[in-house]
Amino acid sequence: MSILTATGVEVTYPGSGRPVRAVAGVDLAVEPGEVLGLVGESGCGKSSLARALVGLVAPTAGTVVFDSQPVEALRRRARPVAQRRLQMVFQDPYSSLNARRRVGDQIADALRLAGGGGRRRAPAAVGALLERVGLDPAMQTRYPHEFSGGQRQRVAVARALAADPSVIVADEPISALDASAQAQVANLLVGLARTEGVAVVFISHDLAIVRQVADRTAVMYLGTVVEVGPTATLWEDPQHPYTRALIDAVPTPDGSGRLPADLPGDVPDPAAPPSGCRFHPRCPLVTPDCSSWEPVLRVQEPGHAAACILAPDRGAPDRSTTGVPS
Repeated sequence: MSILTATGVEVTYPGSGRPVRAVAGVDLAVEPGEVLGLVGESGCGKSSLARALVGLVAPTAGTVVFDSQPVEALRRRARPVAQRRLQMVFQDPYSSLNARRRVGDQIADALRLAGGGGRRRAPAAVGALLERVGLDPAMQTRYPHEFSGGQRQRVAVARALAADPSVIVADEPISALDASAQAQVANLLVGLARTEGVAVVFISHDLAIVRQVADRTAVMYLGTVVEVGPTATLWEDPQHPYTRALIDAVPTPDGSGRLPADLPGDVPDPAAPPSGCRFHPRCPLVTPDCSSWEPVLRVQEPGHAAACILAPDRGAPDRSTTGVPS
């Protein structure tokens, strides 16, 4: 049974001219102990979806369910205790921590909010959390500026772990780090999934990292999921032209990886998305029907679905691949 499920989720922000529909009807689900990769270009709606998943923004439409209970956008202290086990790790570890407070005090606050004990036991509990993420317990007396970027992100993970989470939504958790720190933080999150059964939504624009860490991968484009499936299958046999373009653009050791010349332009304005398939203005395989028909996810093989008019129709519109019951 899925631990976190999004059904028909939309997120719309007011704009200067017209509303911006950042997330345009997403079905997604995560199983306990699974690492789900969520990839796409900047501006595709990944971060907006992440915030909806953890209740930082309220969906304009659709629902998010965590551990069989609806997730609501509530103030921190009004949040149900059970939903505190749904945690988020942000992209910038420095801005997500309070620069004026010792990291130990910040982790201790998270422990108390999660019902993890009072002030007397806080130093020992904080030290144990820092050890879990590979840091010296004595570091709890330091301020955020006294850590490296990778260490700060480990502190952010330790703070999330204070709530004994069932799910961690990690929004670009390694993009601000150097290569060695990226590997350390990615391995830390994957280790939580493998050894402790924590479900991880790993959001990134770096497909090479996602290929290494994710069990399944969902590809977003302009607010929608255009393909989802087991990571290995998606890499070996991508069914959506956008997925293939992303994979082709991943750098290779010999330097041959590059953005294909036949994928022009940038992601369109979400306030004025194209008609029909949202990818069709940039698609190298575009047909006349693509501008008038909006494709839905269709089964390519068990667990693998793509939303493309040219993808083989091997089944009905697919909801099982997202984990959402049909």
